[in-house]
Amino acid sequence: MLTRLRGDAGMNTAEYAVGTLAAVAFGGILLKVLTSDSVQSALAAVIDRALK
Repeated sequence: MLTRLRGDAGMNTAEYAVGTLAAVAFGGILLKVLTSDSVQSALAAVIDRALK
């Protein structure tokens, strides 16, 4: 019985749902940060310096 329980290497449906939800939340936060004015101006400054 113990070897059968230990042999579960995959994720079940609830774990997939939680993992997907976490990935979507992280993506939303990352999008919000990257589209903020301060981050966009900092990225533009870095690109300007790199191209000069």
